[in-house]
Amino acid sequence: PLLQELSIACCQNLKFDLDVLRGFPLLEVLDFRDNQHLTGNISSLRAFKGTLKSLDISRCLSVRGNIMELADFPHLKNLYLYNTPVTGDIRDIKANDFPALENFYLPNTVHGGMNYEFRHVSEVPSFMHTVYLLSQRTPTLF
Repeated sequence: PLLQELSIACCQNLKFDLDVLRGFPLLEVLDFRDNQHLTGNISSLRAFKGTLKSLDISRCLSVRGNIMELADFPHLKNLYLYNTPVTGDIRDIKANDFPALENFYLPNTVHGGMNYEFRHVSEVPSFMHTVYLLSQRTPTLF
């Protein structure tokens, strides 16, 4: 239960679910990138709200959820969700959400994520306003 960092990256044959992590309440760093058989919902990570500082589940194609499930994590500095089916909308991020966030890579399934394609030009102003507000708070974010 004293484990603070766990990295199981690029392990293509291991099958596990995010729920199995609940037995490690002190986890601060989770690096599971490139695990095709990792499953679960990022809401399972709520157990680490008070400790999680870095999360990388990039290219984990069976992990689902909404980015806002992690918005109130006070210590989360790094959030890498690129190429996952995680959803959300960065326009939902409010002034007090993701208070410690310094780096993030969001998938195109998140409105405003990497390689996101706007369906209507009318979406762009509110998106840019959100980007502006976030860049004022954390200039290195974009």
